[in-house]
Amino acid sequence: MRSIIRYLLQSILIGMAAAVVIVLLFPQILQENPLGTPLFNVERPGKLSDSGPYSYSDAVKKASPSVVNIFTTSAQKEENSALAEDPLFQHFFGKQQQEPSQEQASSLGSGVIINDQGHILTNHHVISDADSIQVLLENGDIVSAMHIGNDKETDLAVLKIDPKHIPASINVSAQPLQVGDVVLAIGNPYGVGKTVTMGIVSATGRNRLGINSIEDFIQTDAAINPGNSGGALVNARGELIGINSAIYTRDGGSQGIGFAIPTSLALGVLDHIVKYGRVLRGWLGVEGQNITPELAESFGLNIQNAVLIAGVVKQSPASRAGLQPGDIITRLDGQPIENAFAAFNHIAGLLPGERVEITGLRGGNTFSTNIEVEERPLGIN
Repeated sequence: MRSIIRYLLQSILIGMAAAVVIVLLFPQILQENPLGTPLFNVERPGKLSDSGPYSYSDAVKKASPSVVNIFTTSAQKEENSALAEDPLFQHFFGKQQQEPSQEQASSLGSGVIINDQGHILTNHHVISDADSIQVLLENGDIVSAMHIGNDKETDLAVLKIDPKHIPASINVSAQPLQVGDVVLAIGNPYGVGKTVTMGIVSATGRNRLGINSIEDFIQTDAAINPGNSGGALVNARGELIGINSAIYTRDGGSQGIGFAIPTSLALGVLDHIVKYGRVLRGWLGVEGQNITPELAESFGLNIQNAVLIAGVVKQSPASRAGLQPGDIITRLDGQPIENAFAAFNHIAGLLPGERVEITGLRGGNTFSTNIEVEERPLGIN
C-alpha cells in the first residue's frame, strides 16, 4: 500500500515539475489565444479607427444648405407647318398669317452658393438659352436668379440671388486634393430631390478629354448623374473642392467616371466675371507640344521638361516678338516648364497687357524675349 502511495506522489511531483518547465519554456500557452496568430484581426468593441469617419452626415449638413436646385425656362418658337408653306396649298387657301406659338421648356440642374453676396456657380450648359432662372433653396423657397455671366470654355456660369435669401454660403477647402481622398457629390439628379453620392478622387488635372475648351478636371467615381451638373463636390469635412460638370457614359448612366471643375479654376472664373463681365485670359498665339524623349534625342537635347513651338499665329504677340516654329521654350518668367499644359495655363492666367519673359533654345543657342500678352480670342487655345 505504501509503495502505491509513494508511486502516486512521485508521479504527481514529476508532473508538476514538468508543467513548471513547460510554462517557463513556452509562456505563450497561457495567453488568451493558445493557437498563435489569428487568421484575421477582430477590433475590440468600443474602439474605432482614427483613419476617417464612419458617417459623413456632418459634412452633408455643413455643405447641403449651400447647394441649390436650378429651374430654367426658355421660349421655343413653333414654326408654321410645312403644309401651310406649300405653294399649292396657298393657291387654294391663301397664305395663312399664323403667328408662331410659344412653348415653355423647363430644365433642371444644380448650383452652389459661393459667398454672402448671393453669387452662385453652376454649369453654363445648365442655364444656356434660358429666358428666366429660378432657384430652389434648402428651406423650400423659390427665388429668381439673375444671370451675371458665363464662360463657355470652362462650361461655368455665375448667377446671383438677393442676399437676404441666402441660407448659407459654402466653405472652400484650403487643403491640397490628393488621389484617394473621399469626396461627396451633392446635387439634384433627375429632379428627384437633393441627393448625395460618395466616391474617391481617381485623378486630378485631367485634360484633353474633348469636353470643354479649357480642361483641368478632378476625376471621381462618385456618381454624377444628369441634374447633378453645377452641384458641389465636397471633401469629408463638407468643404467645396469642385463643381460637378460631366460624366463619362455610354448609355446615359453613371459609369464610375465623373468630372468636376476644381475650385481654383471655378473661383477664378467667378472673380473675372464679377469684375469684368467676362473671363480675361492671356494669349501669345503659339501652338506647342511637350518635348518627348524621342524629340529631345532628335534635336540633340539633354532636357526633359520643355515645349516645342509647332506653329505661330500670324499677327499674334508671338509672331510680332519673333517666335518661330521649332523654337523650344524652357522657362516662363524664370521658372522651369513642367509641361505644355502648365505653360499655356500660366500664360492664360495673365491679364491682357501683362508681360511674360520667355527663355528658350533656337538652333542650339539660348534666347530670351519679353512679350506683352493679348486677350485670348474665344475658342482659340
